[in-house]
Amino acid sequence: MSEELLINISPVENRVAVMTDGVVSEVYIERASKLGLVGNIYLGTVVRVLPGMQAAFIDIGQSRTAFLHVNDMRRLPDPNPDPNKEASNISAVDKPSSQSEDDGIIEADLPKSELTPNETSNSDTTVNASQSIDANKSLLDNAAHLVPSTRPREPSPPTLLTSIDVERQDVYLGKASSNPSNPTTSALSSSVSRRDTNRREPAAYKLIQNRLQQGQRVLVQVTKDELGTKGARLTTNISLPSRYLVYLPSSEHVGISQRIDDDTERHRLKTELTDLMQTVGLSGGLIARTAAERVPMAKLEEDIYYLVQLWRTINARKQEALTKNESATLIYQDLTLPLRAIRDLVNADTERVVVDNGDMGERLTQFAKEFVPSIAPRIVLHTSEQPLFDLHRVEEDLKDALKQRVNLKSGGYLIIDQTEAMTTIDVNTGSFVGGRSLEDTVYKTNLEATQAIARQLRLRNLGGIIILDFIDMMEEEHKQDVLSNLQRQLAQDYAKTKITQVSELGLIEMTRKRTRESLEQLLCEPCPTCEGRGFVKSAETVCFEIFREIMRCARTYNAPKQFTVVASASVIDLLLSSEANTVADLEYLVGRVITFEVESLYTQEQYDIVLD
Repeated sequence: MSEELLINISPVENRVAVMTDGVVSEVYIERASKLGLVGNIYLGTVVRVLPGMQAAFIDIGQSRTAFLHVNDMRRLPDPNPDPNKEASNISAVDKPSSQSEDDGIIEADLPKSELTPNETSNSDTTVNASQSIDANKSLLDNAAHLVPSTRPREPSPPTLLTSIDVERQDVYLGKASSNPSNPTTSALSSSVSRRDTNRREPAAYKLIQNRLQQGQRVLVQVTKDELGTKGARLTTNISLPSRYLVYLPSSEHVGISQRIDDDTERHRLKTELTDLMQTVGLSGGLIARTAAERVPMAKLEEDIYYLVQLWRTINARKQEALTKNESATLIYQDLTLPLRAIRDLVNADTERVVVDNGDMGERLTQFAKEFVPSIAPRIVLHTSEQPLFDLHRVEEDLKDALKQRVNLKSGGYLIIDQTEAMTTIDVNTGSFVGGRSLEDTVYKTNLEATQAIARQLRLRNLGGIIILDFIDMMEEEHKQDVLSNLQRQLAQDYAKTKITQVSELGLIEMTRKRTRESLEQLLCEPCPTCEGRGFVKSAETVCFEIFREIMRCARTYNAPKQFTVVASASVIDLLLSSEANTVADLEYLVGRVITFEVESLYTQEQYDIVLD
């Protein structure tokens, strides 16, 4: 499998397309007026505490207050631990999500920094990439003198790390039950807690109303952008990534990325990182990212010293912000999309990065030489007169990704319906008639659909609950083959997914982690004519409504000499043709003349009855 990154730069927006084997698999879009928030760190103010939800709303300077759940807050130690308490009596909220049998390592997700931002109305936080880098450099330079360094040499440049980590797969964390820096672990614990009908109420010192008060200022990090009408999701468990490591100030353990599957290498990284933490006196936890595999100890040491200095700087800015009378202060901001793409999307399969802007190409090359040296020689400038996205059919794929119907090569097709509650995907044979039997035709269509479904989920960035309605198959072996093929296709997805078995009706229920808006939500808005329903009343239905309204007015008002119907052309045409006899009968019934007037600005559902 080969990959290419296509980076399109324009004054109003930046776009990145991930090409897998020559086909668009993902698209990220960042607009200058709508930068994302994931990874940003704010000193916010508690606006409201909701004990019934065990959550709080925090003002971080955006159009909507952000959401903080108690499970996304740092875990507090029990002030009165009971040494005789058995593990089985521990509240499900505090239990680890899953326990490995070999070394006690817990599987969990890192908070993921999504590349596509959501809308934000706070123009103060809208900066371009160079401003973001310069600001973070200034941040470190200005704050470095506040706390003495643990190492005499200068830290790495501050641009090396400006957001929370983007690991595309799960990581193993040691004893995640006590790891407060992982919001996903907390979420898993929360889901376990909801399923446990016998769980005890959390101790009083863990309740959010005893930990936060209205007006209190708190340091938070954004883990999920605003989605629809929902505000951003927050955590107090700060995560600071570098090229090879992630620093978790509120944790105490060393974790290794799950994508590093060599046991010897995992052991080496864990041992060396543990020793380095003891050497520099680092409090907190570390996670070795996938890029840390085979990296020498000296480079890991440089990352650690940089992360230590960065954390000191953030604390210094926090103390400075506390002296100001502001409800929300941006402490730390992420890079822009092109630089994040180099940092987070480049992997061993990336053959080249194509950018269509010379200035950005130079910046990307400089950035890559410092942080991802292996990709620097593969950054090339697009010089053709034909636009980059047109040349690789990205624009066409973007248009198709907004359509409800997706055609399959065999003649079958998918129907994708996205709603607030869930997304449904229906598989149909269409014009594909097969050659052997009905069961064989259905089986081949479903197999082909699994590949298209996996691609559409990534391309459209569909998340939440997803229902897959495959064509019903009779043979159990075919059902398992379709399910297995779907699992293989979804294994390439960077978002976490979970699927169920094929039901008797041929349905598969699945979930896909959602941290940003879908492509449809990002590029589209509800239709003003149908108000987002996707359909309008027929002209015939509107005619009948007009008849009823005229009867209602005739009984209510005795003065009018005639009624004038103002409506769209399609409705008036129907009234004067197919419904002409009905109009004549109605005039006789109400004893009034009915006239008609076309209003070109009216939609098919709009009309007025004017009393003359």
